[in-house]
Amino acid sequence: MASEPPRLPLFYKGLEPLSSQVHANYRTRAADTAPFLTNAHAIPITVDEFVTAQRFYPIVFSAGENPVPIVLMGLNDGVNVFVDEDGRLKQQDIYVPAYVRRYPFMLAKLRPDVDELSLCFDPESGLVGPYDEGLPLFEDGKPSMATDTVLKFCEEFETSAQRTNAFMEDLVESGLLIDGEVTIQPTGSPEPFIYRGFQMVSEEKVRDLRGDELRKMNQKGLLPLVMAHLFSLGQIREIFGKQMGLEKVVRPVINDEAETVLN
Repeated sequence: MASEPPRLPLFYKGLEPLSSQVHANYRTRAADTAPFLTNAHAIPITVDEFVTAQRFYPIVFSAGENPVPIVLMGLNDGVNVFVDEDGRLKQQDIYVPAYVRRYPFMLAKLRPDVDELSLCFDPESGLVGPYDEGLPLFEDGKPSMATDTVLKFCEEFETSAQRTNAFMEDLVESGLLIDGEVTIQPTGSPEPFIYRGFQMVSEEKVRDLRGDELRKMNQKGLLPLVMAHLFSLGQIREIFGKQMGLEKVVRPVINDEAETVLN
């Protein structure tokens, strides 16, 4: 029986290793729109982004045994209130997660039996190709300054991702995570909107931590990140209001099939 192809990361429709021989005449071009963002409501982020991201988005954690931190750009699947229908940012001063800025490049293993990561790109992105305009990826058969910049950014992202994995291991071990639920009762609405399907830190459990536990969390750098997460949750109502203004709020059913933040 043939094995299933590996699942590609969010946004990526393909991955191709960058090669000075195959892609000698390729260029990368900038874009002022990101169409791949229009239907994306949940974006992975790293711990290095918590403090900045919490000013704009709710930071929550995905459901399941191996949760990851994500920012919500909408409360319903397929809804992103921060970009227009072309994928253009509605606010120019808003923070854009590194996961988005990394696209269409990323570091990936070419073979499962090796640990080395190679710089790859999404060949279907429309941002990398044998174009007349844009920045060359190779010059005289060697990586250009543009490629070096991309590689450095991707390497920094991977390092930050490792710190994020360590943070999540500590957070899960702490027992502070609980199944999340947010109830919003708009004025004049006969029923509330209930959002589930994610995880969050329990404020009650944080308050009940012993002094030695708090000290240990603080020494590990967990406490500021937990606080940034908790402060960010107020942004959920802001996003709900934006969805209401766009008439893109889906009426939840108040039972086990309630509308979820993450599907």
